[in-house]
Amino acid sequence: MNATELRNAWANGVKPTATNEDLRGADLCYADLNRANLRGADLTGANLRGADLTGANLRGANLTGADLTDTDLCWANLTGADLTDTDLTGADLRWTDLHSAINYDEEGY
Repeated sequence: MNATELRNAWANGVKPTATNEDLRGADLCYADLNRANLRGADLTGANLRGADLTGANLRGANLTGADLTDTDLCWANLTGADLTDTDLTGADLRWTDLHSAINYDEEGY
């Protein structure tokens, strides 16, 4: 799925899935991506500001330099995700699995 298909997936009755996809620089601002499967996706520099990623699978995803400001990540799986220079300001990280996340600074959020 490309960024447009991903953004419109739930509206079309399809679960958002972009496993190992190249979504560098994608504009997914305020997208409904709850329970999306984004395992291993390259989201380098992506705009996910205000997106709903509740329960999303981002295991091993590259989120380097991504904007996740005010994003809902409750119950999301970010195991092994690369969070280098990722902006998590105001993100809801309750019950988020950040085990082995790269460059996650718990005290900074």
